[in-house]
Amino acid sequence: MSYQFHTVDVFTDAAFGGNQLAVLPDAQGLRTEQMASITREFNYSETVFVLPPENPSHTRKVRIFTPASELPFAGHPTVGAAFALAITGEIHLAGDETRIVLEEGVGPVPVLIRAVGGKPVFCQLTAAKIPEKRAETCDPAVVAEVLSLDRADIDVDGDYAIESVSVGLPFLFVPIRDVGALSRARIKVERWEAALRTSWAPEMYLFTEEESSRRRDGVRNGDGILRARLFAPNMGVPEDPATGSACASLGGYLAWRSSKRDGTLRFTVHQGIEMGRPSRLDVEADVASGEVKAVRVGGASVLVSSGTLHVV
Repeated sequence: MSYQFHTVDVFTDAAFGGNQLAVLPDAQGLRTEQMASITREFNYSETVFVLPPENPSHTRKVRIFTPASELPFAGHPTVGAAFALAITGEIHLAGDETRIVLEEGVGPVPVLIRAVGGKPVFCQLTAAKIPEKRAETCDPAVVAEVLSLDRADIDVDGDYAIESVSVGLPFLFVPIRDVGALSRARIKVERWEAALRTSWAPEMYLFTEEESSRRRDGVRNGDGILRARLFAPNMGVPEDPATGSACASLGGYLAWRSSKRDGTLRFTVHQGIEMGRPSRLDVEADVASGEVKAVRVGGASVLVSSGTLHVV
């Protein structure tokens, strides 16, 4: 059988940046093991298989695979699938803003598509779940060793902490002292396996404030810029250039520590720099009396290729 596919670069407005994604806009007839094989063939961090929705009021059902496993939710596949379906005419755009719902393992995920001249330019997901954290004790010295860093490179002496957070897919957030230390990080897989592999959140999301945010206290006021990296060996992804699901959780992590207790906090996250695939993710968190009510992650995408996949 033959299946159409598209590849898109997500969280970038320029081709060959951002995070690569393969999208099969009509995956009906494929078995789970075939989806897994196709994902390994593309060898991107994720591949999306689009199916008819189970609830007719929703737009599509999507299944998301990494080279190692199927995921209940992921950010760049959600944003990228919405963009791919819109740019190719698979879904109708209703003016400047179109709202759709994608069914995922975590539940229905709303997506806002903004268009200019009838073409999608920005897609933004709303996480199906409010961020939740789990009390897991991680020794900063051990985490530093896993990352080939010094203990002093882990920034846990102020407002930040090593913390596990999830909006459907858990990540271990590791605050890093500065951009220089962030760039030096290299995961030691054997040490990671011994220290973190069996934990609730084995995937490591490293972040640091960019200098401009430090000077004006932007992150704590809910208007900051961060640099980040993601190491996810458990998913078969040595490093990810843009991670929307982690940024959704990061929105909660930062909101819990922000001086702004009501309203919408906005953050810009730059990821993928060290990989040569620069990405920009726009994060929003709605808070009321310091409590997180919703998180959103969005960005631009670019259509790179389209073709036919032959499945025997």
